Amino acid sequence: MKKYLAWLVILTFFFSCTKKRDLGARELYLVSPEKFFGYDPILSNDMYSSHEIGKIYENLFEFHPLKRPFELIPNLAEAMPTVSEDGLTYTFKIRKGVLFHNDEAFPNGKGRELKASDFIYSYKRLADPKLTAKAWWLLDDKVLGLNEWRKKNAALKETNYNEDIEGLKALDDHTLEIKLIRQSPQLLYSLAMPATAVVAHEVVKKYGTEFLNHPVGTGPFTLKKYEQSNQVVYLKNPEFREKFYPSEGAPGDKENGLLEDAGKRIPLVDKIIVNIQIEAQPTWQSFQVGKSDLIILPKDNFGQVVTPEGKVHEDLLKRGIKVFGDAMIDVTYVAFNNELPIFKNKKVRQAMSMAYNREEANRLLYNSTAKIAQSIIPPGLGGYDESYKNPNVEFNLARAKELLKEAGYPNGKGFPEITYQTIAVTSSRQIAEHFAKCMSELGIKVKININTWPELTNKVARHQVQLYAMAWGADYPDAENFLGLLYCPNKAPGSNGSNYCNPKFDELFQKARVMQDSPERSALYTEINLLAGEEVPWIFSFHRTRYHLGQPWMKNFKYMEFSAYQFQYLNVDSDIKIANKGK
Repeated sequence: MKKYLAWLVILTFFFSCTKKRDLGARELYLVSPEKFFGYDPILSNDMYSSHEIGKIYENLFEFHPLKRPFELIPNLAEAMPTVSEDGLTYTFKIRKGVLFHNDEAFPNGKGRELKASDFIYSYKRLADPKLTAKAWWLLDDKVLGLNEWRKKNAALKETNYNEDIEGLKALDDHTLEIKLIRQSPQLLYSLAMPATAVVAHEVVKKYGTEFLNHPVGTGPFTLKKYEQSNQVVYLKNPEFREKFYPSEGAPGDKENGLLEDAGKRIPLVDKIIVNIQIEAQPTWQSFQVGKSDLIILPKDNFGQVVTPEGKVHEDLLKRGIKVFGDAMIDVTYVAFNNELPIFKNKKVRQAMSMAYNREEANRLLYNSTAKIAQSIIPPGLGGYDESYKNPNVEFNLARAKELLKEAGYPNGKGFPEITYQTIAVTSSRQIAEHFAKCMSELGIKVKININTWPELTNKVARHQVQLYAMAWGADYPDAENFLGLLYCPNKAPGSNGSNYCNPKFDELFQKARVMQDSPERSALYTEINLLAGEEVPWIFSFHRTRYHLGQPWMKNFKYMEFSAYQFQYLNVDSDIKIANKGK
């Protein structure tokens, strides 16, 4: 739940380096801390890609931007679906009058109306074995006939998109029917994720491999400029349908100014400029001089914002800076490639986990704001047990050395050098260096290899890793989303990048994932979580707290883990920007 450390109105701030910015323009300046893959929804399996895809593409559903607990609401669907008594047939009514963006792929360059068949085409793309979608796990083994279609087309030279699938039918232009193999309580969550966003077959056909860089959706923004190494610019979609800012939210939202735009047509800004800044200090500096409206607080600047007592520094309050501290629904980890013989030995995994000094890492890397992860499920989700303390997570170098000896590597003798893959971000490099130091004390030599974000995820997808660092933030508020990361059928290029396979884990997961939310399901989730903790398929690290900084004129930000579509609700107050010029 969000904690507002500061939410102040017009105060002073300086604009020493913002003369070139049109202060009266309704423009939102954001920062992406990493490069992203491009704009093909089926390749979206990470936060960075999802944030950009969510500005252009849309889904049947989205999460309410303000309500907590999180509430799924219709988007391209007119309403929530009707569901058969057996829970296997879902019928969706599609909004009428929704248009794809104008583009040369359509006759006369005019975007055509969205149809139910577009969703079928989009879901087939997610299942197409030749496209190696990273989020195929969302529909895998759920839709009647879809897995069979996928298997059949894997053997064909060209995928046959014209072949009917029993579980995907367009009953008419604005009615979509999905039939399931078995009940799936998470289906609607899956249909709210960027990977299941709707695309037009004409656009995919016209641009071919360049479709990745030429997005055409139905969403609130269109792409004006895309420079993968520098900047992305989006413009308000002039053909966007009538959609309005919500008129209700959670307790406290009205008092915090989050309902001031209630009932206004969205999107609320005319342009979004996203600067790609991999290093933390340029991000901090750009915010300091008013060139960014919203940033994630860099780790090394934490002390300049938050006092040791947990309060916001007085000078920031005087400037009107908004500081948000949010407990994330996430887990960070170092994943073993469990396919490798050396990591099939559980005592090796346990030894390396016990040798990792998390308390020190928390102080060095997260200003002691993170919660040490005991297993895979984060706080706030069913199955999380606050009282559970995993002995494999406790820092115990002496016991770690005993385990490594029992595994056949006394003092690390005979243990090969292993490569730890991470990304080219300052904090990630620091995490890697601390991890390597901990392993050296165990007797294991670790080589660090730096990648861009796309390079790292491609290596994981191709099984070209030994160890790698990663974090997983919730796609939806269900522990199934985390437990699926260790489900064997989701092995890379799916979400199980550690390639962990355990028949008992899979059996329990298969049982739990078809259960409705209930105390019985939560108890089963807990059992699976304890099994993961004992097996140590990862070195479980942290559940983080994330701090954001907003300028005095930035409006409507409320953190949510699954935030791909929140940007259409953000706003800027031009009067505040102008009033603060030169102060």
